[in-house]
Amino acid sequence: MQTFESGGLQSYPNPVTKEFQLSSRFWLVHAVLPALAFAVLLVAFQELPIDTYVARHWAYDATVNRWIGHGRWWAEDLLHTDGRDAILLVIAGLLITIGGGLFSPRWSAARGTAIYLLATIALAWGLVGLLKHVTDVACPWSLLGFGGERPHVGLFSPRPAGFGPAACFPGAHSASGFALFAFYFAFRDRRRRRARRLLAIAILIGAIFAFGQEARGAHFLSHDVSSAFLAWFVALGTYRVWRHPAPRRRIALQEPRRIPRLERVPADAQQHVTRREFPR
Repeated sequence: MQTFESGGLQSYPNPVTKEFQLSSRFWLVHAVLPALAFAVLLVAFQELPIDTYVARHWAYDATVNRWIGHGRWWAEDLLHTDGRDAILLVIAGLLITIGGGLFSPRWSAARGTAIYLLATIALAWGLVGLLKHVTDVACPWSLLGFGGERPHVGLFSPRPAGFGPAACFPGAHSASGFALFAFYFAFRDRRRRRARRLLAIAILIGAIFAFGQEARGAHFLSHDVSSAFLAWFVALGTYRVWRHPAPRRRIALQEPRRIPRLERVPADAQQHVTRREFPR
């Protein structure tokens, strides 16, 4: 298969060699430090009123009891509806690439990468969507002090009686933008500069989606920060499986025992041996 050397989404071989082995520095930068940062931020959001403070100072106008993005075309239509459709177009493009790879040799080179990108985006989006129904966190627009009637309960706090089901943590819309982290990992082994640019684009898209949702009152800051970290870890995990699979154990086979090769004896020698060793 071809490599990213020729540009585009071409796939490349998956050898487990020193060139492609992941160093301890890679895991420190891409896994350990993000995990520590995520844990610290979760505790900070739980113990400190960061969400409500940020929301009151820019997204919620207490003088009119209204979120600044509520009913606004730029938040409702442009960033939410059109933003979702843009991600669906990316998914459609990946599906076309995967399907085209079955019939076109030129497209088949990009098929493996497209499968990785599609799987990562789907897993990130799906994981966040699942967690929304597990965490039972209410949306900001339904809370007391923000135009609603429900109490504000932290992620790890017990739910009061009659709290009712809620599904607003983490933020699914921003997760669809942060899921584009997959493009960074798809290019990092061959095109580091392009990979960093794609990483910056993914962060920007996810942050813009988060801005729109927080302006509408659909999410707090912690909801979208959590989505970013979850999408990052999903992309990292799928990248580990796709590009750097664990080496398989090989069973050592014993070499077959060599049988000594018999030399051919001349005919006159055979007669001599026969007459001498086996007399009649």
